[in-house]
Amino acid sequence: MSKHSAKRTASLTLAAAAVLTLTLALALVPGASASADGPTGHQTPAAAPGSSVSGSPEGAFTRIADFYGSYIDAVYDGDGPTADRLRAFYLSEPLSAELRTWEETNHADGVLRAQNVPLRWKVTSTGSGTGRTNATVTLTWGSDTTEIHVQADLATRKIVSIRD
Repeated sequence: MSKHSAKRTASLTLAAAAVLTLTLALALVPGASASADGPTGHQTPAAAPGSSVSGSPEGAFTRIADFYGSYIDAVYDGDGPTADRLRAFYLSEPLSAELRTWEETNHADGVLRAQNVPLRWKVTSTGSGTGRTNATVTLTWGSDTTEIHVQADLATRKIVSIRD
């Protein structure tokens, strides 16, 4: 590596570290936000400059987060075929059958446990054990939130349980 390339790499690394520090500061300071909407100061979700999302195709927890983000996008956009393909890929067959029964009984989407689409979502790991990883999915509906408890198999990375 040339001396110029090494300096450029070091500069980029320092810039990335500064962005990460700012992003963490915004996340950790109560009331801090990357954007505000209107004179009321109402906080709106926005990506901070340089923010990032990461994951791994090998991780069951990442698969839960990937599924919920993609599924909510597809349902929000009214793209039923994509939502169906996502279910087929990410959910175990026994869970898919269970959700079909739940949906017939409750006349609602079994993945979201609702008849409409949330405005925001967050997936939080709640640990792993006995071959499974657990997560809580928090769905925001205006001023209300609901929590769904999701479990994925560590070996197959398929989602095997969705509970209120």
